[in-house]
Amino acid sequence: MSSTTKAADRKAATDVAAWMFNVVTSVGIIMVNKALMATYGFSFATTLTGLHFATTTMLTTFLRWLGYIQTSHLPFSELVRFVVFANFSIVGMNVSLMWNSVGFYQIAKLSMIPVSCFLEVVLDKVRYSRDTKLSILLVLFGVGVCTVTDVSVNAKGFIAAFVAVWSTAMQQYYVHYLQRKYNLGSFNLLGHTAPAQAASLLLLGPFVDYWLTSKRVDAYNYGFLSVFSSAMKLSELGEWESLDVESLRVSVEVQDFDICYAFFMILSCSIAVGTNLSQFICIGRFTAVTFQVLGHMKTILVLVLGFIFFGKEGLNMQVILGMVIAVLGMIWYGNASSKPGGKERRSLSLPKSQKQSVPETTTSEDEKV
Repeated sequence: MSSTTKAADRKAATDVAAWMFNVVTSVGIIMVNKALMATYGFSFATTLTGLHFATTTMLTTFLRWLGYIQTSHLPFSELVRFVVFANFSIVGMNVSLMWNSVGFYQIAKLSMIPVSCFLEVVLDKVRYSRDTKLSILLVLFGVGVCTVTDVSVNAKGFIAAFVAVWSTAMQQYYVHYLQRKYNLGSFNLLGHTAPAQAASLLLLGPFVDYWLTSKRVDAYNYGFLSVFSSAMKLSELGEWESLDVESLRVSVEVQDFDICYAFFMILSCSIAVGTNLSQFICIGRFTAVTFQVLGHMKTILVLVLGFIFFGKEGLNMQVILGMVIAVLGMIWYGNASSKPGGKERRSLSLPKSQKQSVPETTTSEDEKV
């Protein structure tokens, strides 16, 4: 076996591992967050995302201290631009879900693929083959069949979806762009962006969540903390005799509730580290369009797991047919985009010294992406 074949096999194995890492962590965090919000009523999605990035920041800081992450540079202007896109994506998606029907929200998510394609064509001069374009359309159709049901739209919902789609597409494009331009690894880029996102989301998150849910983060019943706070107040007032047996029983139940809640909160933050890292790895190794197309496998897995764990009333032939079509489209996309000419970046110019020595017919070469 030649060294070229071995290198290709290693790359293929690494690509599959990166995708599996992203799929497992992304689906896992959706399931955990669903339990956290539905079972324990922690509906503060923006603040929770801030906690995710705070946990990621602690990990990257620790790894840098150990020497596993090398010192790198990212201009402040680029960092600010990335954080703006990323935060608008997070808030925009939450607002879009609140103001739109589920059907239109899913359509908005599907439109990220055409928008990402547009960005790559305009900014990176990427050219898609006919089979690649058709495979993308097949994926969009399949996911649409199994997820889009009721569709209603209003002016403010459309604006929220527009902002969410474009900011998400720009954020994902920027991940690939920054890694390529500044030669940053996934951990390096995450080490630059996670602290800024954590600080901004934890600062603005409670206000955004109050606007979305009319609930205050500080008013949430955090279980043991609430019991401890009440006990301290009673101690200060000298009213320990007011604690009867029923109050103690309720306190124990609240503490049991708190243990489960804390477990899901820690689990959510831990999985989020892998989700953030795997997203940067996948977009860095591939492109935002590939990440979006193959990423719809996560949508299908979430549907399947939802039917398994949360009831099968939504499972019907239409959903199953849509899943099959989407999977076939993903397989077709993987095959079409990997062929020569399936997805290429056009090099429009060469240095003057090369132009003089290279025949005119070879001054425009295609770089596979």
